[in-house]
Amino acid sequence: MKTYNIEVQRVKAMNNANGLIRMQVDALVQPSAARDEGAPTTVLSISEGDARTLLLLLKAQIAEFDSRKAKSRR
Repeated sequence: MKTYNIEVQRVKAMNNANGLIRMQVDALVQPSAARDEGAPTTVLSISEGDARTLLLLLKAQIAEFDSRKAKSRR
């Protein structure tokens, strides 16, 4: 498995529709060196402001999903 370090440098656009959150970003993607810390993972780094925006979109999408549930399943 190839692993990468991904640093989001600028978020150009972010929206949610049809169950997906889509982000248009400028990002720096570099291969990650293999480590002996267990399973290899890819790391995504984003700024606090972008993380807050992503969190708001996720909350909106979950609220939309919950509103479509039948009342008996809430």
